[in-house]
Amino acid sequence: MTDDTGSDKSTSDKEAAEVGHDAVGPDASPAEFHKPGKRLTLGHIADQLGISTATVSLALRDSPLVAEDTRAKVKKTAEEIGYIYNRSAASLRTARSQIVGVAVHDILNPYFAEVFTALEDVLEEQGQMIFICNHRDDVKRQRAFINTLLQHRADGLILCPSVGTTAEEINRLVGQGVPVTLMCREVPGVWAPCVHGDDVAGAYAVTKHLIDQGHEKIGMIGGRRESSTGRDRHAGWLRALEESDLDPEKQVDVPELMTQADGRRVAPQIVASADRPSALMCFNDLVALGMMPVFRRMDVEPGPDMAITGYDDIDGAASRTPALTTVCNHADKIGRLAALTLLRQVAGERVPNKPILIEPDLRIRESSPPKGIRLGPRLVE
Repeated sequence: MTDDTGSDKSTSDKEAAEVGHDAVGPDASPAEFHKPGKRLTLGHIADQLGISTATVSLALRDSPLVAEDTRAKVKKTAEEIGYIYNRSAASLRTARSQIVGVAVHDILNPYFAEVFTALEDVLEEQGQMIFICNHRDDVKRQRAFINTLLQHRADGLILCPSVGTTAEEINRLVGQGVPVTLMCREVPGVWAPCVHGDDVAGAYAVTKHLIDQGHEKIGMIGGRRESSTGRDRHAGWLRALEESDLDPEKQVDVPELMTQADGRRVAPQIVASADRPSALMCFNDLVALGMMPVFRRMDVEPGPDMAITGYDDIDGAASRTPALTTVCNHADKIGRLAALTLLRQVAGERVPNKPILIEPDLRIRESSPPKGIRLGPRLVE
């Protein structure tokens, strides 16, 4: 017997049974599907509709090989009887799980929310489900997540690597045939592509802007220097200072800060510094936005009294008072390119293991004027 896909029903049912899909008799009533302990299978739907399990499986995956009305009937029957598609069994047949893992160090950072949105748009178009890990720069958490992905036969991994990630462990995955794409942070020596912004260029541009505004005491605030992003933004700051004959050793340089809480905590230290800077280049927008209200409470007005810049151009940076000068790191573009690069590998294409650099854009706003100049409105006391 054949159905509208041309599949042989008896053969397809036999194949389904081999992966644990037990068929039921043609006279089974819908009530039997709800007996305690009765596991619903593709065979139940197939027998209900008189088609093969292969057709049912294709219909549940929205395959164009199945007529649209047949797909609708299969999905309606599955919903009525409470069937949940067995993705694990499907992955055994197709060698594809339709699962992609995505791991970053700070899921609470709005920048990564923008990256995730772009990733999801691309991956969901291809029917991929996303497993998310917030590893918090704990390499053990990251490794546990990757092990879980391997157990679920994930199709690939998009990774903003934790501090402490080695090239060897990434290369081991690649050597096992697991598609891997890094984003935002590089790991030297990996056999995988990496999509990220040109952090040296972005940090150089924003520091040069502060120098052009007449500032000579420009502090660098934040960034994990064990990560490529922290090192590169610090390198861009150093390069701009040295080109203008400003001694980096005479500048305030506070590493490791990443969050608004970090910014709030360090702000009094900056104000109390014996050689207080007139401008700050912050590792990201969160650190900058955390410091600004603390400065105000200490009677130091952001902008006129302390020029402040951020990095990433997160949602809301332009609507603060003063509006924050920052570097747009194009989260949407990085997310889309990371997803597309991974999908190319999943499809079997060989992708060069080299960085894919996204050029950043400097967004000059009110928070970075020359010393003593107010560009934004004064807040009402």
